[in-house]
Amino acid sequence: MSPEEISQRLELLRIEHRDLDAAIIALASAAVSDQLQLARLKKRKLKLRDEIAWCEDQLLPDIIA
Repeated sequence: MSPEEISQRLELLRIEHRDLDAAIIALASAAVSDQLQLARLKKRKLKLRDEIAWCEDQLLPDIIA
């Protein structure tokens, strides 16, 4: 993947991560929340965080001190 493609993917992942955060908050604050759905959303959010970290690592060069 080129740096431009990684940057685009990174932006899409960040948007999806924010959307999931809002969905988790809304579901958790509901009177009757579906715990299984909540757990699935949280797991997806963690996976997105890992993908975001990978993309950021690809864009930033390793600097050996």
